[in-house]
Amino acid sequence: MNRTIPPPIKDAVEFDITLKPYEKFTLDNGIPVYVVKSEEQDTLQLDLVFPAGSWYENESMEAAATNFLMKNGTSKHTALEINESIDYYGAYLNRNAHHENATYTLHCLTKHTEVLLPILQEVILDPAFPEEELNLYKQNQKQKLAVNLQKCDFVANRFIDKYLFGDFHPYGRVSSMMAYDALQVEGLRAFYKKHYTYNNCRIFVAGNMPATIIQLLNQYFGTTQWNGTSELIKLDLPVQPAEEKKFRIFNDENGVQGAVRVARHFPNRYHPDFPKMLVLNTILGGYFGSRLMSNIREEKGYTYGIYSQLYNFRQVSAINIQTEAGRDVCEATIDEVYKELLRLQQEPVPAEELDLVRNYMIGSILGDLDGAFQLIQRWKNLILNDLDENYFYNNIRTIKTITAAEIQQLAQQYYTPGDFYELVVI
Repeated sequence: MNRTIPPPIKDAVEFDITLKPYEKFTLDNGIPVYVVKSEEQDTLQLDLVFPAGSWYENESMEAAATNFLMKNGTSKHTALEINESIDYYGAYLNRNAHHENATYTLHCLTKHTEVLLPILQEVILDPAFPEEELNLYKQNQKQKLAVNLQKCDFVANRFIDKYLFGDFHPYGRVSSMMAYDALQVEGLRAFYKKHYTYNNCRIFVAGNMPATIIQLLNQYFGTTQWNGTSELIKLDLPVQPAEEKKFRIFNDENGVQGAVRVARHFPNRYHPDFPKMLVLNTILGGYFGSRLMSNIREEKGYTYGIYSQLYNFRQVSAINIQTEAGRDVCEATIDEVYKELLRLQQEPVPAEELDLVRNYMIGSILGDLDGAFQLIQRWKNLILNDLDENYFYNNIRTIKTITAAEIQQLAQQYYTPGDFYELVVI
């Protein structure tokens, strides 16, 4: 081997990407378990997922509060005792509630799995929802909200979602002091009993796991029909967007920056245009070398960063261009955004730029598949949205084969400036 000669450079698009399959098991009570094994590190990630997001709540903030407070005390242990037990083993138990689903995630060393599973079982099956913990939660959340409402960026995120989806839609509903004050222990317990049941649970495991992992999961989560059977009906809630399209809000008279949002609706991930739009969105503002960055940050100097994102919501998606700019150039920033939208409609993307974006996107996917934890997240995203590996491979094909003409046609369909909502918060 001649080490003075470097190896040939290979573009990311030349790689044949494969999605490593998962193993599926079923516990005695029917709970499905999806497993991606790895022996690289002696660590494990365990996700328990329930249809317990904001979509299902009767009262605002009920889903998030229930999810958070399950860990804050059981009939046997206080919140402090639970946290100290988990910390003692160097583990981390995280919880999140999103629009459709709520999750409890355990990260730990493989050798501590068996001793930590009883603690996780107690949190999931026996939360007490102590009144004092709810009061503390409400106090803390209201304090955070009061601080965040002074930030233009936070306010802009709240309002753009409300304009796109409506005040009462789960995607547009926002927190409020009144909503936190209205939370009651009885409501949280009822929400928990209805949504955190054995038949609504799905488990995802990744990492270097004990050989007995399925037996252990069966022991703690699979032997009984805990919390009974609950059949949930996901309501078809209508999106109610604002009639006006342009909004200017004054929030901080002493601020030097304003938050800018330019957004519109887009079909959900099941629509055939969604994979193509991922490519177009990347060109516009999806990475550091995007057109919005090159123009508005590098050339104009209006902002430190500007990005465009495509929401991955299940019912309906949205395109959202967001940045913070100097108060005196917020309107100019919006003008430049529209110029870039129109340029994509009027001019085909040069081959060199399209090749760069292809390689960037494929390279990002390769990074996202590096390791069992990343793989299980990819599979979880597919499974929870009733998709399979064909969806993944179709996205790869789209990135590799989409043409400049297809991108231009897509821009002409979805990048018309008059279809976008404008919001500036200063």
